[in-house]
Amino acid sequence: MTIGADPPARLDKALARDVPEQAHLSRSRLARLIAEGAVSRGGAPVTDAKARVAEGDVIDIAVPAAAEPDTAPEDIPLDIRHEDDDLIVVMKPAGMVVHPAPGSPGATLVNALLHHFGGALSGVGGEKRPGIVHRIDKDTSGLLVVAKTDRAHHALAAQFAAHSVHRRYLAICHGRPDPADPRLAGLRGVSFEGGATVKVATMLARHRTDRQRQAVLFQGGRHAVTRLRVERDFAGAAAQVSCELETGRTHQIRVHMAYIGHALIGDQVYGGRRRISARLVGGDAAEAAASFGRQALHAAELGFLHPATGTEMRFAAAPPDDFADLAARLSAGAPPASTSA
Repeated sequence: MTIGADPPARLDKALARDVPEQAHLSRSRLARLIAEGAVSRGGAPVTDAKARVAEGDVIDIAVPAAAEPDTAPEDIPLDIRHEDDDLIVVMKPAGMVVHPAPGSPGATLVNALLHHFGGALSGVGGEKRPGIVHRIDKDTSGLLVVAKTDRAHHALAAQFAAHSVHRRYLAICHGRPDPADPRLAGLRGVSFEGGATVKVATMLARHRTDRQRQAVLFQGGRHAVTRLRVERDFAGAAAQVSCELETGRTHQIRVHMAYIGHALIGDQVYGGRRRISARLVGGDAAEAAASFGRQALHAAELGFLHPATGTEMRFAAAPPDDFADLAARLSAGAPPASTSA
């Protein structure tokens, strides 16, 4: 490739600007290739990312074949909602971790995908691995899109970074978020749209003393916006809410719901020991809520532009049985809403 007119002074920035789009080389991948000696000028390797370049410089990039992954494939069933040459959309069950980590080295979604793909992956970031562009918590169920190629990975990651991906979650929370509640209206970062939609806009960052938690801040951290609307009211004791993400931060919905006083049922991290009133919904429903084994959260809708064709893609997945059963028992125990003549 040849460096174009008025290039950035640094090699890494010039390559990021001028490398052919069809090469699908991200800035981080280019930085690794430079450090590994895979980038040369005039036949001599250039390993300094800050090296100066000039218009007309001819740069050669030797992209190695995709390496085999360290993660082992595992024959784990997948609920596939769509698959093509560029991506796959799956319904992740509650209890499955997305990516291997020290506490969860196996039985993850990535292990299952590697087995499903076999040798068909063309490589993401130089390794034959699925391109994870977003995650949902282990105990959250729902839809995930995963890239199969570098091209798809870069394009999908750009959409997530631009907050243009449609993501709607269903949750069951303690109490009923009510825009008419003066306590809710008085919370910093809370506003209302269209009367019934509650918008929560804060910063999020790791908790100062508990590194497994996220905390609401208004200085520092990362900007986070959640919009929520009540879909079903269970006698004021609980509610099913629809949550749409403008951003996608770690634990975002769980933290924001707890911040406004309506933590998710089953959320042991942010919900504490809060219990549903048996007086309002009956003993069976109250017990179902108290024994619910995970946060009541489900990624129900996912929409994005296809990275290769630009076609709008939209997927929906009904909640799993445990979520649906909890909602049904809360509904059965709650008295019918009163109506006026």
